[in-house]
Amino acid sequence: MKKPQPLRKILLLSAYDAESHRQWRQNLQAMLPEYQWTQLALPARHFSWRLRGNGLSFAFGASDILDGDYDLLIVTSMVDLSTLRGFYPALARLPTLIYFHENQFAYPTREAQRDNAETQIVPLYAALCADTIAFNSDYNRYSFLAGAKTLLKRLPDHVPPGLMPTLERACTLPVPLAEPAVSAHNGEKKPYLEILWNHRWEYDKGPTLLLEFVRLLCASNLNCAVHIVGQQFKQRPAEFEQIQKLLSAQAMRFNREPAHWGFIAQRKDYESLLSRCDVVLSTALHDFQGLSIQEATLAGCAPLAPADLVYPEYLPTENLYAREATEQQSAAHILAKLEKWQERKAKGEALPTVNLEDFKSAALAPSYRELFRQTLEAHSQT
Repeated sequence: MKKPQPLRKILLLSAYDAESHRQWRQNLQAMLPEYQWTQLALPARHFSWRLRGNGLSFAFGASDILDGDYDLLIVTSMVDLSTLRGFYPALARLPTLIYFHENQFAYPTREAQRDNAETQIVPLYAALCADTIAFNSDYNRYSFLAGAKTLLKRLPDHVPPGLMPTLERACTLPVPLAEPAVSAHNGEKKPYLEILWNHRWEYDKGPTLLLEFVRLLCASNLNCAVHIVGQQFKQRPAEFEQIQKLLSAQAMRFNREPAHWGFIAQRKDYESLLSRCDVVLSTALHDFQGLSIQEATLAGCAPLAPADLVYPEYLPTENLYAREATEQQSAAHILAKLEKWQERKAKGEALPTVNLEDFKSAALAPSYRELFRQTLEAHSQT
């Protein structure tokens, strides 16, 4: 048995560098400065091409970097590791950790995307290539394993036995959260609730439910501001235009300044908004950790999220609402929670905030070091 060498140099590849992926890799480097980090990332656009073409892009577009001397390879689940090793066999000799921020088995696909097994096969092959597999949440892990088991059963023939035990060795380790730059509840507080919705403006973040909630809110007597922020793209769901009109009318009705609308380019301005908001709301159809919710919670917001997906792993019942058969029913649960929380605020009582200290970089750094050690050890035994 080979004895693993001391870990010094790490090569990290991020094939679809979405905001949460970028935050993860940057926080890793910041919280573990004892390692020498080399990072390569491809932009988060052209999803299908990025998934299938990243092996080509890395192998032939960054060969000078891949030629470096490394002790450990870390890849995101979007990296086509099996293809990349074929193009660049030297990488197969490196101990390899694959990290799953999400999985395509639990992603809410549009009708045109259903039965597209390639988005599931590429990460599956990559996981089978790696020495260790890590997920950012238990929900991510078990939904991937359930989906992989179903997919393997669906394949027509020549599916080797024993693949699932290899995948089931996977562990869970969250994306580390940086220390917030703002103090909790440091901003100027209004007499009414200020609610933050801070997600990507895409269909998987639940704009239909958000619209239904805003409709119910505007028809009620609850005076609260709803700030809609987050990353936007060239195309955005049509619901946002209706949401903006309704919230503008609601602000005029209660003689309030309009709530913030749109992406906040300056980090300090976003942190200022976080510091004064009371509640952070999720209407997501998918979330494998919920970094935007966690970030706002660390800044002092009371989180309010559906009682499914990843949220029950770290949020108590008081901070969850039931997702019902219809959007209107789910929205009614959200409104009922907020009405109670407004009463608490009016009485000077604290809202139900949540302690997420265990997700901070300082708490997770030892676990990441141990995961790296285990990866080296697992590779030495092959």
